[in-house]
Parts: sequence; structure tokens; C-alpha cells
Amino acid sequence: MDVITTLIHKIDEENLWKEEITLPRNAFLKEKGSIDTNLYFIKSGSVRIFLQDELEEHTIRFGYRNNLIAALDSFLNDLPSDFYIQALKKTTVKVITKTAYLNFIEATPQNKQIWNEILKSFVLQQMERERDILTTSPIERYRRVLKRSPQLFQEIPNKYIASYLRMTPETLSRIKKS
Repeated sequence: MDVITTLIHKIDEENLWKEEITLPRNAFLKEKGSIDTNLYFIKSGSVRIFLQDELEEHTIRFGYRNNLIAALDSFLNDLPSDFYIQALKKTTVKVITKTAYLNFIEATPQNKQIWNEILKSFVLQQMERERDILTTSPIERYRRVLKRSPQLFQEIPNKYIASYLRMTPETLSRIKKS
């Protein structure tokens, strides 16, 4: 059993979920400027986490079935976040509050270890993604993401994958065809 499955199983056993939310396609779970310290478990559907500047949106992460997601900056520092979290299709999430989650994590050394493993994995994933964006060609970025997360291409529309890979949808289309 992987670390997230173990965590979710333990939270289920202790009945710590605050609520379950179902979002229609394109609805926002979180918008820029809001404080959101909840942690979410995706039961079904998919979401994207993105930033928006004056010119375009920048997708930085996706979440799909059996993933944990959060506006991590807001979760960690209790301040407003610049991130949006948007459902890409009908999506159902379970919600646990930061207080309930931190009490759960602090309850046992095993729970702390699980959280540390999740954070470590998240940091390593982000570092790998940044390295890819800074040092690899669009073709290589595509290949690496396809190898690392093949389900992405079944779950997520191409225009968002292109944003995530820092390329135009047309470039992604050409790469996929070649």
C-alpha cells in the first residue's frame, strides 16, 4: 500500500473528514486571494492548480482520483494564495480541516512519518518539474511527463497539459503526432 493510500485509510478509520464536496465541470474549489487551509482527497474527477497573470494562465499541477491536493502555500502559512484550483470535469473531493489534520499527524510518530514522506515526495516532484522546464526541450518534457504520469493524457485536456509543459497547444499536438 502506498503512503497516500495508507494515510487516507487511517483518516477514514478515524472519521476525520469534515465533508464531501462535488464540483461541476469548470467550478472553482479555491480562487486567488483566498485563504484555504483545507486538505482535499480526490474521490473522482480531476482538477488543475494554476496561476494567472495579465497574459495567460500557468498550470503548475494536476490532481486526479486518489490524489491529495491543497493550496499548499495557504495550507502551510495561513495566508491568501495566488493559486486557483479548478475542476476539469465533475469532481468529488473529501475535505479535512488543517486543525483536524495536524492533530491527526501529531497523534503518533507513524502519522508524522507518513506526512513527512508525502511532503518529501511532493518537493522532489516539484524539483524534477522545475528542472525539466528549465533544462529540457519541449519534446523531452513531453516524454518525461508521459513516462512519469501516463494517466495525465487520459484525464486532462491537451490545452492544460500544454500549459503545464510550458508550450502552446499546437506544439504539444505536433509533438504527440511525431
